[in-house]
Amino acid sequence: MTETTLQPIACARLNTPAPDFQARSTSGPITLSSYRGRWVIFFAHPANFTPVCTSEFIALARASPDFEKLDCALLGLSVDSLYSHIAWLRDIRERLGVNVAFPLVEDPSMAIARAYGMIDGTSDSSATVRATYIIDPEGIIRAIVWYPMNVGRSVDELLRLVAALQSAERENAVAPEGWLPGNRLLEHAPSSSEGGETMLHPGESWYFRERRS
Repeated sequence: MTETTLQPIACARLNTPAPDFQARSTSGPITLSSYRGRWVIFFAHPANFTPVCTSEFIALARASPDFEKLDCALLGLSVDSLYSHIAWLRDIRERLGVNVAFPLVEDPSMAIARAYGMIDGTSDSSATVRATYIIDPEGIIRAIVWYPMNVGRSVDELLRLVAALQSAERENAVAPEGWLPGNRLLEHAPSSSEGGETMLHPGESWYFRERRS
């Protein structure tokens, strides 16, 4: 049974601490705070034994080595029971040939989902849950991505997002549209154009400058 002291909030927000929790998972008892020091992708899915969720778990499992290279852990959640989780992941392994090694947390009371604002506080269903939270090594939520029930998440985009967050932080810069590892980052927007014009390269503006080093 899930153990938690979480209180319902309107919605987990960017740049705030991710609500901690203790719960059972397919890897044994788990707490979110045990992941401190690593990046975490904490994601919820509507239900086990469903087509879109199965496709996501297969893709995430296959991409696990790429997330490990970013020192980013994967942690799943749904309101299904631990026994349903175990049966589903075993079936994916036996029928589809993919081993899902990352933990899948049970949340039958919806306490965790409600604490994160994944579902309405008065709802008795998880049908709208397909939420993803990127949490940094300090336990701060750095990105939130929501998808509808009928469209699966892009694992490539999650990898890109984590890499962009890490690179932008490490270089004290910002990542432009479609940024990929190896591409140039952008300088932060200055507070004014004073003095900035002398630093420009062709095709740049004082408010739009590529990182050159």
